[in-house]
Amino acid sequence: MNMQIYAAGTGRILRQLRSDHRTVAMILLVPTLLMVLLYFLYEDVPTAPGQQSLFDRIAITMLGVLPFVVMFLITSIAMQRERTSGTLERLLTTPMSKLDLLVSYGSAFSLAAVAQAILACTVAFGLLGLTTAGPIAWVVLIAVLDAMLGVAIGLLCSAFARTEFQAVQFMPLVVLPQLFLCGLLVPRDQMPDWLHAISNVLPLTYPVNALQQISLESAVTVEMGRDLAVVGSCTVLALCAAAATLRRRTP
Repeated sequence: MNMQIYAAGTGRILRQLRSDHRTVAMILLVPTLLMVLLYFLYEDVPTAPGQQSLFDRIAITMLGVLPFVVMFLITSIAMQRERTSGTLERLLTTPMSKLDLLVSYGSAFSLAAVAQAILACTVAFGLLGLTTAGPIAWVVLIAVLDAMLGVAIGLLCSAFARTEFQAVQFMPLVVLPQLFLCGLLVPRDQMPDWLHAISNVLPLTYPVNALQQISLESAVTVEMGRDLAVVGSCTVLALCAAAATLRRRTP
């Protein structure tokens, strides 16, 4: 990687993102608005004495799931737009390497993910009354890491799409199985063994597990650290795989 080229690429993407007000609104507001909707959905659900409320249990998980889904969708479409507009083709004729390009995308959208996570957590904990046993700072960190994972996998999937419509089609193929098996709908220890084995290799499983631990544990555990290491490793691996599979239209 060339740091000067990487910095210039990141700046270009941030300028494009700043001028696209609809995309900025989607990144910042969609997770927050969905958390508000979730609050009113579970507001009147009774909670047994000594038990965690249903909103607390679901919302803490969604703080990791929603950034992943939103950033996956936006990044895969944005990269595909670069390809169809010819911008990607022109960039790859410059000294910018594929890794420079993809890491620039990852960095730019990760900065947006930080703002997204801070806003969503501020509303959830400050206005909606979400409570956890662990520190809120760790919730924000995991939300950011989860968004970065969504960016990296979105970039990887966009390499296999030829149109924006095809990029969107990867969502039910890549995202929905992870939502079903991450422990959000059914605890993983209650799944059949073969589904539990599949969930072990799906990246979204690990940030969800870490968030569920934070909701119950006041201190950071070894398992939580392992989960975050897996998320970081999957993000780096997805970016490297995206760089290896990114192709120009012309030789």
